Amino acid sequence: MALSRRTFTLLLATTPGIGGKSTTKVIARNELLNRTPEEFLALSPEAMREEYRLTEPAASTLVTDLESRIKRTFEMEKSLSELGVIWVTAADAHYPSLVEEMDPNPPEILYLYGNTRLLDGKTFCVLSSRNTMPADLNLIEQLAEKGILEAEILVTGHDRPEYQRSAVVPLRWGSPRILCLDRGFFDVLGPDLKREAFRTARLWRYEFDPTTDLVVSAFPPAASFKGINNQVRDRLVGSLSRRIDLVEVSPNGNMDRIARMALKCGRKVRVSDRCPYWRQYAALGAESIST
Repeated sequence: MALSRRTFTLLLATTPGIGGKSTTKVIARNELLNRTPEEFLALSPEAMREEYRLTEPAASTLVTDLESRIKRTFEMEKSLSELGVIWVTAADAHYPSLVEEMDPNPPEILYLYGNTRLLDGKTFCVLSSRNTMPADLNLIEQLAEKGILEAEILVTGHDRPEYQRSAVVPLRWGSPRILCLDRGFFDVLGPDLKREAFRTARLWRYEFDPTTDLVVSAFPPAASFKGINNQVRDRLVGSLSRRIDLVEVSPNGNMDRIARMALKCGRKVRVSDRCPYWRQYAALGAESIST
């Protein structure tokens, strides 16, 4: 059976050692050379390393037991399609433009599950560095509620108090939200993608609702958390937001980098006046959030 571009992308993206950048690079070069997936897979590992700059372990893994791996990829594609999961690479026309506009190093592949129309809406996020004080956690919740009541769409995460505090707010009001993950869908939503993302959220809604919400991840559906995944997740939350509210920001931390990226590309950024460094961001064009 011939490999479609979609199937071929999934095969590459789920091969150990081949990340999003390499996946996009292979697809782009194949299109340039008018080379089919089958023709690419017929190349030797040496040719893959030389022409596509794949690492030796990645090229070897890709061609080892290839027939079985292709079969498993078709099975995975069928399963994901039945669940409603889609995936896009940076080479695809429908890759979220918001991400490319802001992040100089955007994730090369994104997995999407749920209401993708939310990406075209008036999105916002409320970000805060780790170990946010209780009073500022309350502020996160207040800012999230204010945006939601003004018909904005919250972009948030699922596995830190700073994210969870905002992520439950849309559930109280029956509003949509976009959840960005630092791991694959199955680890968070379960094998059938029906579980709410974290315990507190299940007090409001036991099952995840893909007709209302959207989940986005830069990691394959079966991937677990590793290394700097949280930094990728944070940048994705910021990049998908047309407005960024910052409550607490650690100097030179990930939230600081996100704020500067957003200001550089002209996004609206607001910083709490309780943050000791808010004047620095104001000098770069940020607005203050008066508390």
